[in-house]
Amino acid sequence: LRAHAVDMNGNKVENPIDLYIYVIDMNDNRPEFINQVYNGSVDEGSKPGTYVMTVTANDADDGTTANGMVRYRIVTQTPQSPSQNMFTINSETGDIVTVAAGLDREKVQQYIVIVQATDMEGNLNYGLSNTATAIITVTDVNDNPPEFTTSTVRAAEQPQKGVGILVVISHDLTRGSRNWGGMGLPTTTCAHSHFSFSQPKGPGEKIQDFAAAVDYEMNRAFMLTVMVSNQAPLASGIQMSFQSTAGVTISVTDVNEAPYFPTNRKLIRLEEGVPTGTVLTTFSAVDPDRFMQQAVRYSKLSDPANWLNINATNGQITTAAVLDRESDYIKNNVYEATFLAADNGIPPASGTGTLQIYLIDINDNAPELLPKEAQICEKPNLNVINITAADADIDPNVGPFVFELPSVPSAVRKNWTITRLNGDYAQLSLRIMYLEAGVYDVPIIVTDSGNPPLYNTSVIKVKVCPCDENGDCTTIGAVAAAGLGTGAIIAILICIIILLTMVLLFVVWMKRREKERHTKQLLIDPEDDVRDNILKYDEEGGGEEDQDYDLSQLQQPETMDHVLNKTPGVRRVDERPIGAEPQYPIRPVIPHPGDIGDFINEGLRAADNDPTAPPYDSLLVFDYEGSGSTAGSVSSLNSSSSGDQDYDYLNDWGPRFKKLADMYGGGEED
Repeated sequence: LRAHAVDMNGNKVENPIDLYIYVIDMNDNRPEFINQVYNGSVDEGSKPGTYVMTVTANDADDGTTANGMVRYRIVTQTPQSPSQNMFTINSETGDIVTVAAGLDREKVQQYIVIVQATDMEGNLNYGLSNTATAIITVTDVNDNPPEFTTSTVRAAEQPQKGVGILVVISHDLTRGSRNWGGMGLPTTTCAHSHFSFSQPKGPGEKIQDFAAAVDYEMNRAFMLTVMVSNQAPLASGIQMSFQSTAGVTISVTDVNEAPYFPTNRKLIRLEEGVPTGTVLTTFSAVDPDRFMQQAVRYSKLSDPANWLNINATNGQITTAAVLDRESDYIKNNVYEATFLAADNGIPPASGTGTLQIYLIDINDNAPELLPKEAQICEKPNLNVINITAADADIDPNVGPFVFELPSVPSAVRKNWTITRLNGDYAQLSLRIMYLEAGVYDVPIIVTDSGNPPLYNTSVIKVKVCPCDENGDCTTIGAVAAAGLGTGAIIAILICIIILLTMVLLFVVWMKRREKERHTKQLLIDPEDDVRDNILKYDEEGGGEEDQDYDLSQLQQPETMDHVLNKTPGVRRVDERPIGAEPQYPIRPVIPHPGDIGDFINEGLRAADNDPTAPPYDSLLVFDYEGSGSTAGSVSSLNSSSSGDQDYDYLNDWGPRFKKLADMYGGGEED
């Protein structure tokens, strides 16, 4: 600071001087580690004094004083094995080093050390502290050779080669690195051709593969001499052999194997049409478990046409229906079925076998004539009909076919003739010079070349019609050939015209009716019309607030022109009639209590006898009496002519009867 001395007039009396204020540091900041977690590693078997890692903490206080001088120490070590003080730390630099021997990765793979940093030169009573975590991983070195732990292994028999069995043949304490991996080789064995080695599957394990099929019924045990060695050499200073040798016995255990069909996809040949119950073959399976007393049972697994049966005991196949080569279940003349053979072992095992039946064709289908319909000109030599036949059988039970006309009826051979073209085709034509137009059923006998041959009499519908110069049927000729004369055609056309006319008249009538309906609408909408409905008059309810009626249609119309111009004697019930209006009684200015009943009755009689009074057999609209009442119905009140009646109780009936109470109860009018 710079200070000045002046008098009361502001004149300087002395030279200015500088004042220096020094801020003395206080220990108000804790040491802060750069990282909360530090990771380091050290080889197993390291000597004491081996460097591991460095931790660092900073203090924001003055480093030239004790406030900023940080010191380190180890608080805890986890686990405390083999000693609770395996590491130490330089109190000034934060370097962590080993302090004891005995680091062994196979026993302890990782240490967690809590490090504390304290200022005030490490004084725990006055200094501020903070902590961090140091994770120290013990790395592996190859200091353990492999050793065999077992010499006997039991494995289930395997029906296929290359299927592995898990064999624990050796272990190495240096697990989890290349120092652990052992290489197993069979040195001498009596059955080495059955086995091979592959890579390890897990810690201390080797995979012993079957190089060939192993069957319990053939070999129950195998003797192997196996050598195992490390992939990496032992660490320096380890005076031990890097490999180990042992004899291994592999015992094969018997398992329940599935029965199998020696000839799978067995093929047999037979003619179609064999009768039901015919024995086709015996489709039996073999159970490989010779030392197990088991029974094999047979059943059908797939029989699409349900043509076969199998004996459940011996596998004999018999027919359950006639086998038909022309069935849709036959593919390339072969019918295929699948059968199941199951033993009664624990657990049971089963195998499947496929039986293929090749069906030899026999002549069991007669030929069918094609086409079924044709047309021809009424005069010969203009066109002919080419005919052929279709047969579901195959060669040699098909063509060449023989086409001929039957002798009965005689008109067939008289009017028609057949000319053979080749083994599969023939021509049908007219024999006579002219045949009347129409549809003719021409029977034709078709015979195949099977042994024995089969024949079929088929009918072809032939339309005979007049033709043009090109040999084509004319339109009129086609109609005539269909069997309709000129009179029938005219009658059909007239019926069609009449039908169309009736439809047109019906449409016109519907449109006119719809138009009249729009021009003669009622004054009120049919949905709002309350006539011919049940009316309830003695219920006051809540007044007008709960009435949703549209009363506009019940009011007297403003003009009467549409009524006056109507024909006499015609009147709608929803229109006001024309006539003299009756005189209603005039209510006295100061009514007498005894006159109330008479006044109401006179008004009622006048309304009943008035044909012009609304609402013409509909709702009556009375004066609005308020927005609700706490009183009940007044329908039970009776008028009286006596003047000594007490009407003071009307004051207790609520606001809706206040006016009545004032008039007859002695109160003052509003």
